[in-house]
Amino acid sequence: MTPVSIAHISDLHFGGYADLKQIEALEEFLPSLQPTALVISGDVTQRSRHGEFQAAHVFLHRMRMRTPALIVPGNHDVEWWKSPFGLLGERRKFAKYLRYFHELRPQLEVPGGIIVGAVSGYGVAFGSLTWNLRDLAVKGHLPRSETRRVKQVFAGVPPAQAKVLVVHHNVLAGGTGRMGLARWRSAHRRLVETGADVILCGHDHYEGAGQIEGGVAVSTSGTHSYRQRGGRPSVFNLVVVDESSVHIQHFRWVSADRQFIPSDKFSFARRGAPKVAVSVAGGDQGL
Repeated sequence: MTPVSIAHISDLHFGGYADLKQIEALEEFLPSLQPTALVISGDVTQRSRHGEFQAAHVFLHRMRMRTPALIVPGNHDVEWWKSPFGLLGERRKFAKYLRYFHELRPQLEVPGGIIVGAVSGYGVAFGSLTWNLRDLAVKGHLPRSETRRVKQVFAGVPPAQAKVLVVHHNVLAGGTGRMGLARWRSAHRRLVETGADVILCGHDHYEGAGQIEGGVAVSTSGTHSYRQRGGRPSVFNLVVVDESSVHIQHFRWVSADRQFIPSDKFSFARRGAPKVAVSVAGGDQGL
C-alpha cells in the first residue's frame, strides 16, 4: 500500500486565545512535511462567532491550496443553546459551522486510504450528560449511529488501505486524566468495532499517542492557543500509516525560536496488542 501521512492539528481556538505566531508557523512548516492530508480535529473557534469562523476558514483555504484537508467540529464550534438537547433539530445548532465548512461528517479519500469524520461535540445533549456539572456543554459522546456509519464506510475499504477516523473529544484519558467522552467504555468497544487503524482527536490540550484495547492507535493533538495545560509547549502530530504500522511523531513548539521541532515518536502495530502508552513531550507514561 501507499503510506498515508497526515498532519494532525487541533484546537486552534481562533478568537482571543489563538497564538498567531504558531498559526503563521504552521502555514509555513506543514507543507514542508509533504503530508498526504491535513486534519483539524475541532475547536477552531472559541465562541462560535462569525469572525472566528472566518479566520478559521481563511486558514483552511490557504492550507487546502497545497494539501487536501478534512475538518470536524468541536464543542466550541457548536451553538448548542440554539437547540439544547437537540429539541429543535441538529442543523440549527451547527448552522453557523456549516455556513463555513459545509459538512459535519466529511470523508476524504487519499492515495492509500480514507479519512472519515464523526461528530462527538453536541453541547448540552442527553448523551453527554454526567453527574459532574463541569462537564455540561463540554463533554462529548459518540452515538451508536455515528460508529455504525463509520463501520459501514470502512467495511467497503480494501483491508490494506489505511482507515482513519477523526473525532474532536479525546478518547484516551491522556495527561489530564479525564476522558473527553461520556460513556467511554461503550464508545471504546464500538470504536474498535469500526475497523479504524487510527483515531485522530484533540480537546484535551495535551498531546498523546496510545491505543484502545491494543488494536486501534490514537493520536491526540495539542492546542495552538494560549490555553495550554500547565504551561506545556504546544504540540501537533504527524501520523504515518504504512502496511504494518501506525507511527505518531510529535512536533513541539519552541516559542523562543518561533518554530516546531521533532519531539517524541511512537509506533504501533496495525494488528496485535502492544501496551497502551500516552506520550508527553520528553517522555511517556503508562495509563
